[in-house]
Amino acid sequence: MTTFDAPFGSRTTLRVGGDARQGIDVTTADELFALSETIAATTPVYVIGRGSNTLVADAGFDGVLIHLGESFSEIVIDEDAATIRVGAAADLPVVARRSVDASLTGFEWAVGVPGSIGGAVKMNAGGHGSSMSESVVSATVFDLDTGEFLSLGNDALTFSYRHSGLESRQIVVEATLRLSPGDREEGAAMLKDIVQWRRANQPGGSNCGSVFTNPPHESAGRLIEQAGCKGMRIGSAQVSEKHANFIQADPGGSGDDVRRLLEKVRAMVLAECGIELATEVKMVGFSPDAVVGGRS
Repeated sequence: MTTFDAPFGSRTTLRVGGDARQGIDVTTADELFALSETIAATTPVYVIGRGSNTLVADAGFDGVLIHLGESFSEIVIDEDAATIRVGAAADLPVVARRSVDASLTGFEWAVGVPGSIGGAVKMNAGGHGSSMSESVVSATVFDLDTGEFLSLGNDALTFSYRHSGLESRQIVVEATLRLSPGDREEGAAMLKDIVQWRRANQPGGSNCGSVFTNPPHESAGRLIEQAGCKGMRIGSAQVSEKHANFIQADPGGSGDDVRRLLEKVRAMVLAECGIELATEVKMVGFSPDAVVGGRS
């Protein structure tokens, strides 16, 4: 289904920012092929899952917003092989819980990450000392420019810290994860501990998760606090009082306020600590000069 002036910012976990010029909900592989024939190579595209890790400008996104439907959320577990084949639209917490139910271990960390498998592969999401790169055997990717499905192994995905080598016009469709046999009760206890830790240490409300990546051997949150930014506010955006590497947006707030606060925090950390933080959040719809030190 195609819509114009499609909601975008309101579909992110920050719940701020404007609309996309066009939005397309994809339900079948044939519809992916159709996209490759209708979306010009020069047209910007953005694939949205749960909408975490995304900041949209108030002016919106002059491009096509693509969303994979429920048909891309299948989870197939092979307990004997300790593998999971999972669609890109599947929620990370659901996959984490299903893996534990199957007495598999290695993916418990994902229970507290509010994202989808596709986005997690693309940005090499992680937490609690682990990341997607440690579990992904391969990913099926649809290339909008060639109209082809590609099967890419772990090496070909060129994972690095909170990043992969996939391009914006390459859409993750499915991934295969390899885990390890485990104890179901131990896994369930680990899930509970991770959820409790996140509730105790990270804020709720409208936020996009960690704003900045951690520099080598450092904590972005600690640096932000050291620079005196904890609790700082610009307009409708505030650095969390609970965890300084989170920015929260007021109801009905502004994506541009979040971006201005983000840049202010970066400048203050550079001045105080001599370290330039890189953004983890993807900034969409902003002019190129507004996206500094991160991957848009």
